[in-house]
Amino acid sequence: METRVPTAWTVGAGPREEIDMSTGKVENFEVVVDGGTLTGLRVRGTTGDGANRPLVLAVHGGTYTSRYFDIEGHSLLQRAADQGFDVIAVDRPGYGGSTQLPDAPDLIQKNAEYLVPRIPALLEDFGTSAPVFMIGHSIGGAVVISMAALQPAWTLVGIAVSGVGLKTPPESAEAYAQFPQVYFVDLPAPMKDQVMFGPAETRGAGMPEASHVANTHCPLNELLDITGGWQDRVRDIAARVRVPVHARMGEHEALWITTPDLVDDFGRAFSSAGTVSSDIVRDAGHCIDFHRCGGAFQDDQLAFALKSASADVA
Repeated sequence: METRVPTAWTVGAGPREEIDMSTGKVENFEVVVDGGTLTGLRVRGTTGDGANRPLVLAVHGGTYTSRYFDIEGHSLLQRAADQGFDVIAVDRPGYGGSTQLPDAPDLIQKNAEYLVPRIPALLEDFGTSAPVFMIGHSIGGAVVISMAALQPAWTLVGIAVSGVGLKTPPESAEAYAQFPQVYFVDLPAPMKDQVMFGPAETRGAGMPEASHVANTHCPLNELLDITGGWQDRVRDIAARVRVPVHARMGEHEALWITTPDLVDDFGRAFSSAGTVSSDIVRDAGHCIDFHRCGGAFQDDQLAFALKSASADVA
């Protein structure tokens, strides 16, 4: 793998421009790095003291775009900005306007290897050199763990992941194996809602319908990887993560096996991380952000980000 930091980059298709972003206002972005495009959302903190906080880099899961992190009433971007954090939510390769990668059975690792050397360009375009705290959900959580394991040259102070673990139910891999062998697959919203959400009484206002604006296609090999090869690699990858780790699973998780022993074992897999917090969030399904407890969950992640940045994690 080539790990150099790309240097050829522009905003959009033309020369780089200075962007005047109001604090607290979520903006779309497009950055071209070494001929590949990365798109997504970003916002500046509203308190004006972002220099005292790490930048939050949010990485979405499969079948969602970066909009996952900016659903009205459930927005990590707005919550973080209100607490003074600058945030970048990037569309992973093949999502939104981001360049798709060649197909491969280990697309999760390929995502990590593609993103790590390109993050400095996103930071520079945003006008910051702040340390980074990564938040990843589901397949995006697996990508974040894989990125941290690569020990990037830019300053990474910690990670928070949710909806990712050690073992999926065997029927998941069996179901994905029946899909047509194409690059992208589309999962109907009713099918997604059954596995992404907990019981109706646990769901946040407007859910699941409010989440549908973030729905999109997903590379089939991401689904095959997370239910297959990722589970063969995860312990070795986790053991190479050296920054603090915050990991959470929803009580009503449908895509992962979440016995207390497995959740604890997942935390122990981060044997080089020093500080690890691995736990189950009550009254939540796979997409914890979209449940009634979502705000408190996001606050917990952001508090961990602050502690990680100050090297004062309890």
